Amino acid sequence: MDSLAEKVAYLKGLAEGLDLGNETKEAKIINGMLDVLEEMSKVVADLEDDHFELTELVDEIDSDLANLEDDVDYLYDNCDCDCDDDDCDCGCEDDEHYYEITCPKCGESIYLDEDSLFEDGVYCPECNEKIEFDLEDCDCDCDDCHCDDCE
Repeated sequence: MDSLAEKVAYLKGLAEGLDLGNETKEAKIINGMLDVLEEMSKVVADLEDDHFELTELVDEIDSDLANLEDDVDYLYDNCDCDCDDDDCDCGCEDDEHYYEITCPKCGESIYLDEDSLFEDGVYCPECNEKIEFDLEDCDCDCDDCHCDDCE
């Protein structure tokens, strides 16, 4: 007898075996309590099922979140090693770099790759303000102003 429903069924069987009937006040109370216990065992069983489903869903969300965190760490170049070391072979120096800018209107931090800096019309995802960059004052000799001297 492990489940609550089985225990309640056992008690109901005992009560029926006593042949209490439903005439005395005591019999009515005992039968009423057994009916309430039976309903409670059904509710508890439903809650256990819901809890199991939610636990599985939370585990799945946790796994998805871990994958997303890994992707974000990779995208924003959050490498745990010392990439300035000549012996570093993590490859993160070869990855595309992202730049953090602050929206002048709402102060939201925005991360952009180099190509996005040169697009016409970068918008803040928080306040939808158009953010423009003045890259015309570059002193380099390159044609498209995508060099490291212009950062």
